[in-house]
Amino acid sequence: MGAIEHPPIFQLPGIPDFVTHTWFIMIGLAVVAFVASRNVQLVPHGLQNFFEVVLEQFVTLVDDLIGHEGRPYLPLVATLGIYILLANLLGLVPGLMSPTASLNTTAACAIIVFLVYHWIGIRKQGLVSYFKHFMGPVVWLAPLMLPIEFISHLARPLSLSLRLFGNMTGGHILLAAMFFLMGLDGLFGWALSGSVAGLTVGGLVGLLMFVFVLAFLIPLKILVSLIQAFVFVMLTCLYIAGALEEAEHHGESHAEHH
Repeated sequence: MGAIEHPPIFQLPGIPDFVTHTWFIMIGLAVVAFVASRNVQLVPHGLQNFFEVVLEQFVTLVDDLIGHEGRPYLPLVATLGIYILLANLLGLVPGLMSPTASLNTTAACAIIVFLVYHWIGIRKQGLVSYFKHFMGPVVWLAPLMLPIEFISHLARPLSLSLRLFGNMTGGHILLAAMFFLMGLDGLFGWALSGSVAGLTVGGLVGLLMFVFVLAFLIPLKILVSLIQAFVFVMLTCLYIAGALEEAEHHGESHAEHH
């Protein structure tokens, strides 16, 4: 990997690059949000209109997957979605990197989701009642269901973090390898060497690869960035919906018992 990539141009001494670029995104979002909300109008336009459209998409997603009781968790879902999308796309800017291409970033986001949806379930039901559903509906199956449920819930942050990290890192490596093959140490360097074979073969193949990257790989990378951000947000909503559903079932069974 070190042979085909260069360090980001934006670095701070002693601070990991993924942290630096996360701060960069946070500052950018804060500035844009301040500008968009500085003069809020009844008929939105410009940045206010754009952010209202984005927010409406998150509201629709939360309502569809969680229901209206999921509105209190909209700030978490929207923040994760916008941050992950921008972090995914940042790596397409020359000289910058995607924070989500670091497992530290994706694991941090996944752990936040893991802790939040368990906190929601515990707050809605109480600690003892919430953990009772890990034992399954039948008491004598509890020794079997408990480890299965335990492993299933532990696998959730693992899958969330590895899926996002793997897709972003894989796309980054592919683009870096293609540009390395086309660069001055590759096909274009061969074309500029002065030989007829280099000019014809190296120049033609390098040009075809360049068009392929611009016309296919970069749009594909953008699409994957959008899909991965959507998948992360969708799974977050589903996990929260699951915790709220358990609370509703517990409340219904408690009412029937009385």
